[in-house]
Amino acid sequence: MIPVILSGGSGSRLWPLSRKQYPKQFLALTGVDTLFQQTIKRLAFEGMQAPVLVCNQEHRFIVQEQLQAQKLVTQAILLEPFGRNTAPAVAIAALKLLAEGRDELLLILPADHVIENQQAFQNALALAAKAANKGEMVLFGIPATRAETGYGYIKSVADAGLPQGVVRVQRFVEKPDEARAREFVAAGDYFWNSGMFLFRASRYLEELKKHDADIYDTCLLALERSQHEGDLVNIDAATFECCPDNSIDYTVMEKTTRACVVPLDAGWNDVGSWSSIWDVHPKDEHGNVIKGDVVVHESHNCLVHGNGKLVSVIGLDNIVVVETKDAMMIAHRDHVQDVKKVVNQLDAQGRNETQNHCEVYRPWGSYDSVDMGGRFQVKHITVKPGAQLSLQMHHHRAEHWIVVSGTAQVTCGEKTFLLTENQSTYIPIASVHRLANPGKIPLEIIEVQSGSYLGEDDIERFEDVYGRSNVTPLSVVAR
Repeated sequence: MIPVILSGGSGSRLWPLSRKQYPKQFLALTGVDTLFQQTIKRLAFEGMQAPVLVCNQEHRFIVQEQLQAQKLVTQAILLEPFGRNTAPAVAIAALKLLAEGRDELLLILPADHVIENQQAFQNALALAAKAANKGEMVLFGIPATRAETGYGYIKSVADAGLPQGVVRVQRFVEKPDEARAREFVAAGDYFWNSGMFLFRASRYLEELKKHDADIYDTCLLALERSQHEGDLVNIDAATFECCPDNSIDYTVMEKTTRACVVPLDAGWNDVGSWSSIWDVHPKDEHGNVIKGDVVVHESHNCLVHGNGKLVSVIGLDNIVVVETKDAMMIAHRDHVQDVKKVVNQLDAQGRNETQNHCEVYRPWGSYDSVDMGGRFQVKHITVKPGAQLSLQMHHHRAEHWIVVSGTAQVTCGEKTFLLTENQSTYIPIASVHRLANPGKIPLEIIEVQSGSYLGEDDIERFEDVYGRSNVTPLSVVAR
């Protein structure tokens, strides 16, 4: 059995903590490990191979860093230039494995779910394998225990041809209103759609080719044109752009006659909204979930998430408060599904708060925007030991670097020199320069930028050890 972990979502319903460039699967929302790390760790048992990951190209370095931090192993990482939903993502993984002569069972898992009961999870996998080995397309269904309007539902029916404990899918139901959801729960034969599947690679591709040949053909061509770097597969952008954007559910599972459900009663939660975060955390004596520097008075059943500032909540019930350095979100727990609508409004306004946090992660470390004005910006930059930024130039800004801790190796024009704590240097406009950390501890500097334009796209790269695009040969500048 090979897990295929899908890590391409943006987690917009968990804004402002989740951002497009650093979405929820890479956050430690329910414990010490991130949701992504938890997903891989729960697969460490006999009979399960190392996973195949499918993620956005922009998250490549986050994925690699989180794998290295926990010494987690994968057999391949498929990098999508942009999202095209779950059907194409799984198709490329299946096509790659079949091209290697490996027609095994594929366990399709989102990277951002919580499963509390590991033994129940493994028992459900064992039952699902019996059905999948007979050519069935298995969907893991969560017993519907409450009138949840945020999930899709599956109506099931008994089928004597299936292994005991497995039921046939009769129909799929889109997210219902509360009245219909109550009817589904009372009926007892409905499940929530978990978005987790098990089927043989060839069976999935057979059904995909039958029901949506465009996705099959486009993914086959995109894989053929992709670039391979060790275990990394860079999916060809020009081809993949032509691929239809559809889910496994809509493309295959709703159309095949072989869809079945294995019940999964294992403390599952898709952590899809702030109310889900409230559900999975321990509460105080008043039902509140508190994280960070928070003071609560005469408040009940609230979720308050502080991220630096002191947050005080007085006389509130069923309220969610999430604070970050650059944004605050306050919502009633009954309306947290509408956070996505606010994110859409911010996107329409071109606001950066949906894209990045103040602290932005890069393969070499991170930078935190401290202050910004009309012609200046101040950043706190951290460079990991042994790491270096690209050799680069800015056309519209100069930079002042002040070393706070560690040792900096600075290249500016023809000169390369070292700076230590409390020393500083000046990088003029249009100077070719580089910052590196030759030491064994993190390098921290304060960077003060000044100029007519301070955008992150004012970077012309000449050398980059991380394989990022838009690298100009230095010889062009020399001429």
